Amino acid sequence: MLVDKRIYLASQSPRRRELLKQIGVAYDVLALRAVAGRMDVVEVPHAGEAAPDFAQRMAAEKAACGWRAVDARHLLRFPVLGADTVVELDGAILGKPADRTEAEAMLKRLSGSAHQVHTAVAVQHEARLEVRLSSSRVRLAALDAATIARYLETGEYLGKAGAYGIQGRAGAFVEHIDGSYSGIMGLPLYDTAVLLRAFGFVV
Repeated sequence: MLVDKRIYLASQSPRRRELLKQIGVAYDVLALRAVAGRMDVVEVPHAGEAAPDFAQRMAAEKAACGWRAVDARHLLRFPVLGADTVVELDGAILGKPADRTEAEAMLKRLSGSAHQVHTAVAVQHEARLEVRLSSSRVRLAALDAATIARYLETGEYLGKAGAYGIQGRAGAFVEHIDGSYSGIMGLPLYDTAVLLRAFGFVV
């Protein structure tokens, strides 16, 4: 059991910070890109890699990278939590858009159809690494060009897998979800709590 109930969050996502606070988890943000030798994770799927496998690999790599940073910086040895979210449409992985043009193309593809959102959570402490996956089905309404343009003007698509955030204005586009709302946001709270309890936290 851990005496100091605290973790490191290997993510810059404000949504993940909010969700951890929601369930009362104390954390410090671990900036992976600040480590000498660029220990950050390259978020590119392998050839033929399925979306759920990619999400789980990325979450595990982020947690492992964070743990290496704990070692390199001689930090207090709290568990490291990493997470990754990917959107899957007809077997294709839609990650974070590089720019507005790519975001527009993604939203046009998602318009009027159902897609999967996979969020994996990983925790590493010492040599122990565990991963859980949450997969949800989301159906978006048909979006016309003007609606997409207005949404893109908000800039909300930046840093979002699939170019939208369900917790923001794009929530108005969502006709139906089957799965975890917090998982679609970027951190499935049930799976996160299960993992943290496995590492000695009371959540």
